[in-house]
Amino acid sequence: MSIKHPVIAITGSSGAGTTSVTRTFENIFRREGVAAAIVEGDSFHRYDRVAMKAAMADAEREARPHFSHFGEDANLFEELQALFSSYAESGTGISRKYLHNDEEAAPFKQPPGTFTAWAPLPESELLFYEGLHGGVTTEKVNVARFVDLLIGVVPVINLEWIQKIHRDKSTRGYSTEAVTDVILRRMHEYVHYICPQFTRTHINFQRVPVVDTSNPFIARTIPTADESLVVIRFANPKGIDMPYLLSMLHDS
Repeated sequence: MSIKHPVIAITGSSGAGTTSVTRTFENIFRREGVAAAIVEGDSFHRYDRVAMKAAMADAEREARPHFSHFGEDANLFEELQALFSSYAESGTGISRKYLHNDEEAAPFKQPPGTFTAWAPLPESELLFYEGLHGGVTTEKVNVARFVDLLIGVVPVINLEWIQKIHRDKSTRGYSTEAVTDVILRRMHEYVHYICPQFTRTHINFQRVPVVDTSNPFIARTIPTADESLVVIRFANPKGIDMPYLLSMLHDS
């Protein structure tokens, strides 16, 4: 942990809503004049888009059905730990960007689905990470121990799937069947790599719908904010001003 060079990580599965939380933090940083080095978890995937398709085909031939972006084999966990460790110690580190689409790729004159070159982080006052593995721990790495504030975004599972299906269909052009196949393939590594992180978080935000989401694969709409509750869990509530939060958060 670092007082001088703090590390904040937002961790959650695909479709959990981490991007919305990141936008909120960006607004806070802008309002408070905080220079934050923002790192996306996708930049620490091991393979670019083409190489990942090839790796998945290899895994299928080798009877490794659980290979996915959630697990150790498809990610650079040691490099992510090195970044967090380096930043906590000296406020420096290297990262890169994953270019998701033509708009992101155009300034770099690269095709979408590729990585930029590794480069030093800009001068900053804190490191902000958003992705799948901000609190990951394995036999080889313990990324979570370098994070000063670890926030989990974890909707109940059916809502998470609804959000993922709608996002992947609307922004990536996938069919419901294709997204369902991805969910099924990732389930083993979801249980072993994603879920355990939420026992290490300092704060969890869990969105709970109060409408019927019993079959997420046929849901036509995502439950609105008015159709949901949010459970906020503090790992250590000591020092948290609960009366203030209750007064500030509507209907809490």
